Amino acid sequence: MTVDTAALFRQAELRAEGLVGLLRMLAVLALALSFALAVRDHSAPKGSDLLARQVFNAGTMMAGYFILGALAWWGYRRDWLRIWMIWPAAAADCLFFLYGVWMSMENTALPGSHAFIFPAVWLAPLVLAFGVLRFNPGIQAFIATLTVGGLTLLISLPAGEGFTPRSGTASVFLSFPPNIMRVAMLALAGAVLVVAAVRTRRLLLRSITETQNVTNLTRYLPGQLAPRLAAGGLDELRRGRWHEAGVLFIDLRGFTHLSQGMTADELSAFATEYRRRVTTVARVRGGILDKFMGDAAMIVFEEGKDAPAAAAACIDCAFDLCATIAEWSARRVAAGASPLRAGIGLHWGAVFSGVVGTRDRLEYSVFGDTVNTAARLEEETKRLQADILASCDILRIAGRDKDGAPWDLAAETTLRGRDGVLRLRGLRCR
Repeated sequence: MTVDTAALFRQAELRAEGLVGLLRMLAVLALALSFALAVRDHSAPKGSDLLARQVFNAGTMMAGYFILGALAWWGYRRDWLRIWMIWPAAAADCLFFLYGVWMSMENTALPGSHAFIFPAVWLAPLVLAFGVLRFNPGIQAFIATLTVGGLTLLISLPAGEGFTPRSGTASVFLSFPPNIMRVAMLALAGAVLVVAAVRTRRLLLRSITETQNVTNLTRYLPGQLAPRLAAGGLDELRRGRWHEAGVLFIDLRGFTHLSQGMTADELSAFATEYRRRVTTVARVRGGILDKFMGDAAMIVFEEGKDAPAAAAACIDCAFDLCATIAEWSARRVAAGASPLRAGIGLHWGAVFSGVVGTRDRLEYSVFGDTVNTAARLEEETKRLQADILASCDILRIAGRDKDGAPWDLAAETTLRGRDGVLRLRGLRCR
């Protein structure tokens, strides 16, 4: 278990102990209400203080248990609860109900064989259940051992002075053998809950480990790949796949000349601002930012279950990028700096995507004619003096292949390295 995983487990156990504290208080309130209703119309024999002692003992036990719950809950809320405190709290859970049974026996002078007739003994299942919430097998086994050991001791205690044993059918069910069977059932329940705690802890550890692995991988890979990482793991991404996608290339015009007049700090700030703007637009539109190449960037829109929506998002991303570059340029001009302009090319088609590299340095890559075509279209924006060039293929998939606004340019071109004529629509951003 790594340091980070151990810390997460500690936080989860402390959170669970805070919840147990709250449940203790709720259980005491429910018991107090039930006890009040039970004794409301009950009258003890004249001259007997039995009922008064029972009420005092029950009230003392419930008050103490409520205080224990309040301390655990308040301690968690105030962040002073510590892991080691869970063990004495778990012991107190057992000791409170065992004390309640013992006090009832002392008050009534009944022998240990009658321990299971007292209401306090039925807190035992509740105490065992509290242990499950902590999903710690050690604490669960500790609670089960204290519960079973304490009850075994109680049922072996003799009667007090003045007790007169009675014979009959009822006494058979209050003898030692039936009581041992009852304790054995609680022991079996405790063992089952220990197994449940082991399984729960293992499942939680596996979940945390897998989540951390995915999180570590997404430090190097685009965040949109996290669902595919969780579903098939890194091996599935490394195998790669062919699928349809929209590919967008953006490149700043005259960046080399622009950068020559900047200091190192100015160039760093400029590149950071540019990448921030491109990344923000890509994230909003759901694109996978494949890579930055200097002042150029490549964004991929995988088809998923809705190819038209992916193609439309790719087109809208181009419009948004054009707008954000225009807004940034206006701010620069107002500050006395040079204006900015970018070329954007986008195309739809088959691509091969996958992950290459080692775990220490992974890279999501997309290959294929579609990628090359989108890159060539970005280059064509210079010749055609357009800010955006979109192939009619991506417009058709998105359902936006009608002539007219917002497109103000229609052209056909033959791209380097590609056979056939490609029909285009272009836009000059204002």
